[in-house]
Amino acid sequence: MDISGTQGLIFSSANAVNAAVSLGIPRQFPAYCVGPSTTATAQGAGWNAVMAGSTAEELVASLLQDRPDSPLLHLRGEHTRGNIAERLTELGLTTREVPIYQQRLLPLTVEAIAASRGQMPIIAPIFSPRTARQFADVWTGTAPLWLAAISEAAAEPLYSLDYARLKIAKQPTPKKMQKAVKKLVKHAMRVEGAPGAV
Repeated sequence: MDISGTQGLIFSSANAVNAAVSLGIPRQFPAYCVGPSTTATAQGAGWNAVMAGSTAEELVASLLQDRPDSPLLHLRGEHTRGNIAERLTELGLTTREVPIYQQRLLPLTVEAIAASRGQMPIIAPIFSPRTARQFADVWTGTAPLWLAAISEAAAEPLYSLDYARLKIAKQPTPKKMQKAVKKLVKHAMRVEGAPGAV
């Protein structure tokens, strides 16, 4: 991979950080990250990493305001949203992008299919619009479906499903998603434990 001339790295996921470690990307570059989890992973791997925002939009705004030395290099998965490199470059902060890992969509497991045909609630956390579209396409279950989406964009493909509840995280972060899932679990337990519940 040609990283000559690069002045800084952009990581929008912890997976990208781990892939960069595997590829031996040098640690001397400053790293601008999306979200606390990605930032912590990059710091743990040895980069001088700062969180430049909780979302791609916040990162773009932060970098445009701070104007670090460029060109920057966005190391990302093969599927991405936000057009970070394109938007930064158009606004005068030269940024290249290189996909360094694959994001494979997997079918539902045999266990998941069996559970989907039962009567117990299924709680499904959805972390991207791409996985939301796939889930909406493959779901044929009859079990009550309780969904947690990391953002409105991730929730959009789910509206076509016959779900019992859909909770959108207050912010697109792992911590807020964890809270959304916990709320669904608590509510599902109350419903299951209610008088007359099977």
